[in-house]
Amino acid sequence: MSSHIPATYVEGADTPVFTKAAWRLIPFLFVCYLFAYLDRINVAFAKLQMLSDLGFSEAVYGFGASVFFVGYLLFEVPSNLLLLRVGPRRWIARIMVTWGLISAAMMFVSTPTMFYVMRFFLGVAEAGFFPAIVLYLTMWFPASRRSKVTALFMTGIPMSGVLGGPISGWIMTAMNGSHGFAGWQWLFLMEGVPTAVLGLVAFFYLDDRVADAKWLTEPQKATIESALRREQPENGLHSTRDGLINPKVLLVSGIYFFYTMGLYGVSFWLPTLIKSSGVADPLHVGLLTAIPYAAGAVAMVLVSHSSDRTGERRWHLIVPGLVAAAGLTMSVWFANSTLLAMIALTIGTMGVMTTISQFWVIPPAFLGGAAAAAGLALANSVGSISGVVSPALIGLVKEATGSAGSGVLALSVSLVVGGALVLSVPKALVNSRRRP
Repeated sequence: MSSHIPATYVEGADTPVFTKAAWRLIPFLFVCYLFAYLDRINVAFAKLQMLSDLGFSEAVYGFGASVFFVGYLLFEVPSNLLLLRVGPRRWIARIMVTWGLISAAMMFVSTPTMFYVMRFFLGVAEAGFFPAIVLYLTMWFPASRRSKVTALFMTGIPMSGVLGGPISGWIMTAMNGSHGFAGWQWLFLMEGVPTAVLGLVAFFYLDDRVADAKWLTEPQKATIESALRREQPENGLHSTRDGLINPKVLLVSGIYFFYTMGLYGVSFWLPTLIKSSGVADPLHVGLLTAIPYAAGAVAMVLVSHSSDRTGERRWHLIVPGLVAAAGLTMSVWFANSTLLAMIALTIGTMGVMTTISQFWVIPPAFLGGAAAAAGLALANSVGSISGVVSPALIGLVKEATGSAGSGVLALSVSLVVGGALVLSVPKALVNSRRRP
């Protein structure tokens, strides 16, 4: 009893310390990820003007949207391994500066070849950013608190839609023709430059380790480091080799592939699906796009709170995936009604966004050290393959049939497959000890 009671007390008493760490890190990382995702998907808004201005076909757009992930895939694992050598602060800053500048340079695209090349190098520049942040969070928060902080950080995805939709629509409408540039050109410039600036700020704002944090007292540092040691994965994987070829890592990588099929389908085609329901004005499309993403942000936080409170992980991932599949399917059925399509897309987006945040609680539960760096990057790389497949699939289907419906239904099936694979992950491997 004497050994059990103090452990329970310390775990409850350390909450203010982790709250302080969360307030210091999560808002800044959230803003960084918001611009990261916005720079990745703003091509979906630019598409509304870009295709007609440059004479691009739907297939050209679909391939260009996809080729981003080729560069991303090739450089993801090397990037995260380099992070271990140079430190999170320097590497995260480097990633953000380079991708922000390349994203802004997208305004000069004039041919399909230039479009493909710029998208490829944008993927190269951004490779490693997301797994770097997930790895960084494991250095500050134990597993029992990780679902909520991961979800708060990852609300940058839906909030890029909440803020990015209206802002992108406004830029394309208000700035179109200003100084001889089209609205889509201003879009790339005005959303790329802030990312590069944030990268410079990251270099001075972030700390590589808990021990380096001047904003924490020595007892607070000791509290965090003690909690992290207590929740090291039992019999976990730690080598780079484990992170790349272990069957457990390959399994969760496959799960992420099927879930991100749904994510990228929503990210790249939500504006087009809303437009096809009868909304023509880019500003109105942007405003309506904010609704599903806002609902998605709320769902992510609520489900993550439940996941951390109960310590249960698998069903907190499976159920949102099934909800997402149902929502996307209904969006096809009600494609001709703006109201019903918006309701269905909102349900689908809530489910999709929640699956992505919940997934990233699973790999760190059994990965540590170099295995975590390699394994997180590998899982994200495999997910990136769906970023190649998903937009291209819907683009080809739409060009062949005149409707994106069949492609969206395929994405619904992939979400169900992902849930089936989650059932094969042992509960003991991923569930966290419930905190009192």
